[in-house]
Amino acid sequence: MGISVGIDLGTSNSVVAIMRVGGPEILEDSGGARLQPSVVALGHGGQPVVGKIARQQLTYAPDTTIASAKRLIGRRYSDPEIQRIRAQVGWSLFEGDGGDARIRAAGKTYTAPEISAHILVHMVKIAETATGETVDSAVITVPAYFNDAQRQATRDAAQIANLKCLRIINEPTAAAMAYGYERNQNQRVVVYDLGGGTFDVSVLKIGDDVIEVLSTAGDTFLGGDDFDQVIADHIRKAFEVEGLGAIATDHQTNVRLKIAAENLKVQLTEQEEASTTIVGLARAASGVPVDVEAGLNRTMARRLCMPLIQRTFVVCDDALAQAGLSAAQVDGIVLVGGMTHFPIIKEAVAQYFGEDPIDHINPDEVVACGAAIQAAQLTVVSNEPAPILLDVTPQTLGVRTVGDMMDGIIPRNTAIPTSASKVFHTVRDGQTEVRIKVYQGDAREVRSNYLLGEFILDGLEAGPRGHAKVRVTFNIDADGMVGVVATASGTGSSKEMRVESSSNLSRDEVDELRFDSDGLSGEDEYLDLDDDDLVLGEEDDVTD
Repeated sequence: MGISVGIDLGTSNSVVAIMRVGGPEILEDSGGARLQPSVVALGHGGQPVVGKIARQQLTYAPDTTIASAKRLIGRRYSDPEIQRIRAQVGWSLFEGDGGDARIRAAGKTYTAPEISAHILVHMVKIAETATGETVDSAVITVPAYFNDAQRQATRDAAQIANLKCLRIINEPTAAAMAYGYERNQNQRVVVYDLGGGTFDVSVLKIGDDVIEVLSTAGDTFLGGDDFDQVIADHIRKAFEVEGLGAIATDHQTNVRLKIAAENLKVQLTEQEEASTTIVGLARAASGVPVDVEAGLNRTMARRLCMPLIQRTFVVCDDALAQAGLSAAQVDGIVLVGGMTHFPIIKEAVAQYFGEDPIDHINPDEVVACGAAIQAAQLTVVSNEPAPILLDVTPQTLGVRTVGDMMDGIIPRNTAIPTSASKVFHTVRDGQTEVRIKVYQGDAREVRSNYLLGEFILDGLEAGPRGHAKVRVTFNIDADGMVGVVATASGTGSSKEMRVESSSNLSRDEVDELRFDSDGLSGEDEYLDLDDDDLVLGEEDDVTD
């Protein structure tokens, strides 16, 4: 049997950890790097390259180098976020047969789970080299606000990589596990998780033997990429205002600008002012290449980034309100994600909560550490009791009703396991059946939410409009599995559906994409370079 690891599959960087006798340990590659860029380069004759080497190719091969694929995973092509991404990348996006967003690069097509699978293989190879053992399973983390499709797409990535996924665990919960490991402290903790592509905040209660999620909220399209873009836009504007030349808007130029912006941001982590030179980025009126000298100080960075920081505090407001707490009632703030190294983020978070965040935990590594702790608890026989995880539903669950609206039955941030019901009535004379469409999301219109499944309940008692009543009951177990039962009054006719986790890929497609034992996809050689609708009207509701 192989060993089990914890993998933080991040938007910008990924981390792998294992549980040792003394606690969780981050595993390094042969060069001593603990963070691995979540970048896959495809321009090598079908030979994918992952990590540091791949990231270096962003500047000269942006059309075949895939970064931030996590922003695509589990999303439909029609999502507004996907359309935003299309304008920011050098490769092309198109709609797959299942409605998902797929990638076209290097003359081939790829799914987002397939790209993520290459990253997982890379992390597994690092772990196997570091430990000298075979890795056969992992706990993989996702943002707390990921919906069912995004979670299943992450499981699909593991299956494609031939890696057994022991459990999908929320990043804030993993961070809380690492923070609370062997501390036995009763605290109410906020996990502020600002990564490369997503922002999550969770409020948790950490007890001696229980980690309870009180609430969670998030923005799946807010992260370090957006901060880099704001700074890149500032560099462009500041240069062009000086009248020294013009900066092109092609993708390769934009990538160079964002890398320079990230460089300034990293410098500002350690010093008050930063500068960088982007050689030959612009063109003078005569067509001669012109270097761009870019500078930034913390004061200017604070002004540029404050609108994005304020967006995170709107999410914090929501999470605290859902938990029934004020900022002053929080015992500790755990920072997660590379962006939280940025001093202006730390300062703003301290000001919002009225106290300094916890600073003895590495924001880049805490999530992987928590995942490793969970992996050990799931696979290692021990006399020590593992803490119980009590989670919540990240998004509202409900059904489609008249006017293409969603009527929520289980609100988001409801503690699980749970059960809730609502009674609806027919809206047409003589109606003897209804189509139950189950959705997940927090928007009122179903088109903005995610369809989990549907079924038809027949055998309703015919009569005038409103005569037949249907009770729809949702049940969620401790593992987050959802069951839906619809029962007709009068006739007692009943139909139930188990909501099986589903991404936009069919099981056959996942099997076809599965890598071979060497981590290859098809003929690819993997280079580990090290470097009728539900027309019901609501009548009443009953919650159990």
